[in-house]
Amino acid sequence: MTLALSTTAALVASAVLSSPAMAASTPYEACGGGSNRVIDSHSYGSSAVTYLFYDGSTNCVVTWKTGAAGNSAWVRAVVQAYGSPGKVDSGYFHYYAGPVKVYAPGKCIMWGGSYDSQWYESPFEHCG
Repeated sequence: MTLALSTTAALVASAVLSSPAMAASTPYEACGGGSNRVIDSHSYGSSAVTYLFYDGSTNCVVTWKTGAAGNSAWVRAVVQAYGSPGKVDSGYFHYYAGPVKVYAPGKCIMWGGSYDSQWYESPFEHCG
């Protein structure tokens, strides 16, 4: 009984002491800043944009709500290096989905995203 109470108290304390990560204020910041640069994007009207960043070795994708920021519409970000499993982040997020990243120097990648019922997925491209 004492062990169970101690374990419960430790879990509650860790939950109270930990705080959520700060949300990024730009897509660039969400992908880690640094040497990242936008190499492609896809717009969903005035509601959101999916950005593809590259830093020389890693691709990063973020779907950023623009005119729709703050609503709870479904958003998704996806990226896949050729020959590897894809990475996806999706949900009813208020500001953005992602970042999703793949290490892919010299490889073709597929990338994309969604906003509400609109979606985009590229063919494998940006090779090398």
